[in-house]
Amino acid sequence: MLIMNVSDLPEDKVLQEAIHTLLSGGVVAYPTETFYGLGVKFDQEKSLERLYSLKKRPIEKALPLIIGDRELLSQLSPSVGKTANSLIEQFWPGPLTLVLPALASLSRYLTAGSHTVAVRIPGDSFALRLARAAKFPITATSANVSGEPPAADVKTIIEYFNASLDLIIDGGITTGGLPSTILDVTGDRPRILREGALKREHMAAYFMPG
Repeated sequence: MLIMNVSDLPEDKVLQEAIHTLLSGGVVAYPTETFYGLGVKFDQEKSLERLYSLKKRPIEKALPLIIGDRELLSQLSPSVGKTANSLIEQFWPGPLTLVLPALASLSRYLTAGSHTVAVRIPGDSFALRLARAAKFPITATSANVSGEPPAADVKTIIEYFNASLDLIIDGGITTGGLPSTILDVTGDRPRILREGALKREHMAAYFMPG
């Protein structure tokens, strides 16, 4: 296991190592704008399976993704509707996860059999810069064992996973706070699955009839 501290090294070097690890099938812990996340490349089936095992995650819970560019949505979803596009324009990058129809080719670890996929462009953070540099979707599940609190520092990540991860990006103690709001936009009207940092009132126009 390699630990790289972003305050001690050029960020470009850290990003390069993280992308190399992801492309090689590795698991990377990285800081987001709230807590630490665990990343694998979205189409690496063995890596996705390993991530579930590490987290002891129930198979019925899908893995959310981050991307750095909305153009990458074509690798995840066959269609992005008018409402979803309006939400993307208004709230991405930011704390809004959209649940979209999933391509049939996506791993069951990303859909949990729901035929949907959860994705966002994160707010300003190392996670955003990683997603932009990688140019492919990356898992963004919290860095914890299922049922335990999300990790806000490297010490906690090591307590959870020992040396099981391939790379830890040490960004210090993260700010914590509320997770992203999850909005299902696969139906006729948006549906809030989890209200987080982005409140319903901020999106009021999308829930009005008409």
